[in-house]
Amino acid sequence: MMNQYSLWKYLLIICVLVVGTIYALPNLYGEDPALQVSGSRTGTVDASTEAAISSALETAGIPLKAIEATEGQLLIRFNDTEAQLKAVDYVKSVLGRDYIVALNLAPATPEWLESFNALPMYLGLDLRGGVHFLMEVDMEAAVKRSIERYSSDLRAVLREARIRYAMIRAEDQGVRVMFRSPEDRDQATSLLRKEFDLLQLEELDINGKAGILAKPGEQEIREIRQFALQQNILTLRNRVNELGVAEPVIQQQGTQRIVVQLPGVQDTAQAKRILGATATLEYRAVDYEHDIEKALAGSVPAGSRLYRERNGNPVLLKKSVIATGDQIVNARSGFDQQSGTPNVSVMLDAKGARSMLKFTKESVGKPMAVVFIENKTETRLVDGKPVKKNIKVEEVVSIATIRDVFSKRFQTTGLDSPQEAHELALLLRSGALAAPIEIVEERTVGPSLGKDNIEQGFNSVLIGFCAVLVFMALYYRVFGLVADMALALNLVLIIAILSMLQATLTLPGIAGIVLTVGMAVDANVLIFERIREELRNGNSPQASIQAGYEKAFSTIADANITTLIAAIVLLSFGTGPIKGFAVTLSIGIITSMFTAIMGTRAVINLIYGGRRVARLAI
Repeated sequence: MMNQYSLWKYLLIICVLVVGTIYALPNLYGEDPALQVSGSRTGTVDASTEAAISSALETAGIPLKAIEATEGQLLIRFNDTEAQLKAVDYVKSVLGRDYIVALNLAPATPEWLESFNALPMYLGLDLRGGVHFLMEVDMEAAVKRSIERYSSDLRAVLREARIRYAMIRAEDQGVRVMFRSPEDRDQATSLLRKEFDLLQLEELDINGKAGILAKPGEQEIREIRQFALQQNILTLRNRVNELGVAEPVIQQQGTQRIVVQLPGVQDTAQAKRILGATATLEYRAVDYEHDIEKALAGSVPAGSRLYRERNGNPVLLKKSVIATGDQIVNARSGFDQQSGTPNVSVMLDAKGARSMLKFTKESVGKPMAVVFIENKTETRLVDGKPVKKNIKVEEVVSIATIRDVFSKRFQTTGLDSPQEAHELALLLRSGALAAPIEIVEERTVGPSLGKDNIEQGFNSVLIGFCAVLVFMALYYRVFGLVADMALALNLVLIIAILSMLQATLTLPGIAGIVLTVGMAVDANVLIFERIREELRNGNSPQASIQAGYEKAFSTIADANITTLIAAIVLLSFGTGPIKGFAVTLSIGIITSMFTAIMGTRAVINLIYGGRRVARLAI
């Protein structure tokens, strides 16, 4: 008999429907307004912290929904935004400065759905709310840092070649090298041209002394600037991903600016702390050969520099750096097995490992210091106008005697708390910023505005969906109702796939869903019109159904494939809203092919297949 499906096809459709329903359901439960509590350097989140928060909220008469403890953090859920905003001040006052309290939105998915790993899809900044930053990279600082690295490299190359020099100094334009004789300069020039082909070398004669000014060329400066921008984008992306911000948008804008969007983050100050953190480490040798008292009096040796430990004690360190945070490829926080104090296990790259191996071989029994470096931006009022100033904080966190030779893997101790070790490890894993960044624009999208956008987007989908349902039911009768069922299934599958992929839905994405609604029924219109044409040609109802689906398939496939190609191009080359539109459109095209062809055919076969039919309700 014609128009009958095999059992496996029906089972396949049922399985797709069940799985799609399960993974689409979490989106019905929405999100709870929440507070996320984490410790700073000296604060630790534990059971006493949870008890203190619960007691404070109960005293203040602020109802809470639940408190969840996860990985050294507390998530406090509330029933509404009003209670959330009221509670944040109370919690901050109870915990003090040792803790970070951030506003957030937490999924309210039931546990039985979470057991299937069914989670709601992410919502973009325009739907969920969050923070938007426009950041500017300090390109001059990037070039200056590159020149300083060249200064160290030149010094090492000249020392290895045993070429005597009087002075090496990093300046704004480049690295100035002065020599004791013109012969030394000529020898150095020949060597440096081979070793540093990207540097431009200019001969200097100052007060009868021969020298060289090594400066990067225009091409090198452009590459330095581009590298700084791309490295900062990568670092910011890694840092945000490590902290669990869902589907952030981090992309380049122009030649020196970066756009950062963090959906769901309501606390701007917390977001700034995440993005602007620039902590890193340097490993330096301790200068135990010179008198610290003379250094304090102002007589600092030429190859050394005066630092301070966290307790304020002075310490004299060598200027030459053994390894830097740029050479750290991995870092994990933990506890020292012998002392039980917090530590960070560090792994260096090949270059850093070679440098550390060479140093430790020569320095067994000698001390090595770990310097913690952090760049902060301080705003001061000068003549009534805010002036921002970058402040570099450097402090020695530990001094340890080298007991054995090591290279790639080792531990860093001297940290105040497990939270500090955790944050330092996070920042080291994500990498150091290649150049300082400054927030030139910040914008907060509140959850209420996002809620309005969701409602308007939902209404647009609902109105378009209902209009199509009514038209199809009136024009194609029973076949139209079947198409309506397939259309509803198509929407469920789109939402389910977005949730399974943890993709981000934006307003343009909703526009893509609305467009998909029209395209989905277009396939059914082609099939139904082909069936009508076959009936007019005198074919039987069963033969008309068979011919309608078979003959319309090629036309439907051609139309959807060409549209899918266009969507893939938009997805590949588009950014931001364009990509959001392309994602939902691509998913909608694929699901509509399944529901409009296989889904409707299955229902039509159940209604008309396998029996004699006098006429079709079409």
